[in-house]
Amino acid sequence: MKKLILATAVAASFVASFAHAEDAPKPDNEVTFNAAVVSDYRYRGLTQTRFDPALQVGADYTHNPTGLYAGTWLTNIKWIKDAGKLTNTDTKGNVEWDIYGGKRGDIGGGFTYDVGGLYYYYPGNTLANSGVKNANTFELYGQVGYGPAYFKYSQSLTNLFGNVDSKYSQYFDLGANVETFYGVMLGLHVGRQNVKGSNAGVSNDQYSYTDWKVGLSKTFDDLAGITFGVAYLGTNLKDGVQTTPASDGLKNVGKSGFVVSLSKTF
Repeated sequence: MKKLILATAVAASFVASFAHAEDAPKPDNEVTFNAAVVSDYRYRGLTQTRFDPALQVGADYTHNPTGLYAGTWLTNIKWIKDAGKLTNTDTKGNVEWDIYGGKRGDIGGGFTYDVGGLYYYYPGNTLANSGVKNANTFELYGQVGYGPAYFKYSQSLTNLFGNVDSKYSQYFDLGANVETFYGVMLGLHVGRQNVKGSNAGVSNDQYSYTDWKVGLSKTFDDLAGITFGVAYLGTNLKDGVQTTPASDGLKNVGKSGFVVSLSKTF
């Protein structure tokens, strides 16, 4: 198996921050923390935890006068070890640690922007694939938003999550976060992962795919500000292209399914 990617719903949280103006003035320097439990950690439509739950924590710093920000986020994963099981090799790596930073603000005319870089670090991972030393990946991204809608483009400056000769792979992300009724947010997303390069004369494009998601979420102020979310998501990956071990055989890592989450920012 050649794993493409891993999760973080960072883009959606950025867009949501643009959608509604805050009445109260923000401090110049703002630090927030977040924690979540999810029934399955999906990243760009692909399970990172073999369809099992994940615990996720993070922290963010924002300099509000300039729009500069930096943050970090951690989650448990299983895909690196699963890759070893599928190839009968001893691979290690249980944690994904994301480190990111950038700048966001208003362009004018109701448009917003967000540009930055994101490093996916897998401490102690031993994924080795035909000369690729590990799964660590660095991407640059740029996003434009208008109202509840956004478009985001990401490009890897390294090999993409351990895929051979996959530098400069691209991800296109189109979505919207719309407030509906009783404070319920409707999240819509469609994305396209293009994997560049080739391995042993075979194009990596066979691992390119489209993913999608439809989700609902609501924050309950009377429950300490906990946000409950449920989403139905999937990909157009064909069976056998990317798989993960399961008790009843191999499963398509991008198969359609529901994901439930509980999260809080404080």
